[in-house]
Amino acid sequence: QVQLVESGGGLVQPGGSLRLSCAASGNIFSINRMGWHRQAPGKQRELVAVITNGAGTIYASSVKGRFTISRDNAKNTVYLQMNSLKPEDTAVYYCHVVMSGDNYWGQGTQVTVSS
Repeated sequence: QVQLVESGGGLVQPGGSLRLSCAASGNIFSINRMGWHRQAPGKQRELVAVITNGAGTIYASSVKGRFTISRDNAKNTVYLQMNSLKPEDTAVYYCHVVMSGDNYWGQGTQVTVSS
């Protein structure tokens, strides 16, 4: 059993910053990829950023240059630093972990960008 606990969401003004965290706990033995997806109202869930075991990263074009993903392997935690936030970044952000071919999702944390 694996649990993912997200934190760091909230309300921020356009141009502001937030940092999301996702800590994995439970039966952890070989995490391959960690990442973030988001889902805005009325839209499909989309990839935001992924970081691999080798620290390779992939970003959605819409967030490249503004968001930074990182991970702390000792803590089984992935972070998403979000800068220069825009209203279109408003969504529920989900942590995603791939471990031994299985997918695990967090419960989601709301990010709202509004003045």
